[in-house]
Amino acid sequence: MPESNESALAKEVEALRAENLALKKQIRSAAVMISLGELVSTTTHEFNNVLMTVLNYAKIGLRHEDPATRQNAFEKILNAGNRAAKITSSVLGMARNRSPKPEATDLEQLTDDSLYLLEREMNKYHISVVKEFAENVPEVLVCGNQIQQVLLNLLINARQAMPNGGNLVVRIQYDQDANMVDLIIRDYGTGIPQDVLPHIFEPFFSTKTGPDESGKGGTGLGLSLCREIIEGHSGKIQVKSTVGKGTMFTIKLPVAPSNS
Repeated sequence: MPESNESALAKEVEALRAENLALKKQIRSAAVMISLGELVSTTTHEFNNVLMTVLNYAKIGLRHEDPATRQNAFEKILNAGNRAAKITSSVLGMARNRSPKPEATDLEQLTDDSLYLLEREMNKYHISVVKEFAENVPEVLVCGNQIQQVLLNLLINARQAMPNGGNLVVRIQYDQDANMVDLIIRDYGTGIPQDVLPHIFEPFFSTKTGPDESGKGGTGLGLSLCREIIEGHSGKIQVKSTVGKGTMFTIKLPVAPSNS
């Protein structure tokens, strides 16, 4: 092949790579916006519930002068205020974790914040979350916001896999041999057929036919983006599933270097 043709072909290949990279960035941005939109909707609804509790019990306290009724109203208002503060703290935690560079991150705290943001939704659909956090798990070296997006996506998927409710196990443990921290999300839902399982991380592939009653359906971007994020952190994401028995995702993340 003449040198000019080789040069033209190389330029064309490089242009295609650049275009592919740009499209991937656009897809990631779109998927993140979808996830954030769902989170904002859930959080706003929860804040509205808290606000209504405060307003209703404030009115009760004003209408009744007996100490017992007023004391009960004050306690309800205080509990609602504490819940609002916790929601705010969790949302602000997401904002603080937006560093583009990996940092030493407490995976347990990140997971707790994510579960708190989804607590109302889990309760609404009768999902009982079982936390199994091992002691003395080291911090992981990650971009906290990106890992939280993965976690929220997997938690929502697990909830949708159990339309009649059930147990959702979230486990964090240290794999000393691999020097990795394992984050495991295990549902006991519908499961994924074995012929479908090899395709779930493919871009635009989805096992969902449309929105469920919560309005959340499959974009076909979620798990593909999850794998891209995890592998970008030098981690791994694995899945095991059995139809009728449920699905287990295991995320392995690198341990943050010790400062000592």
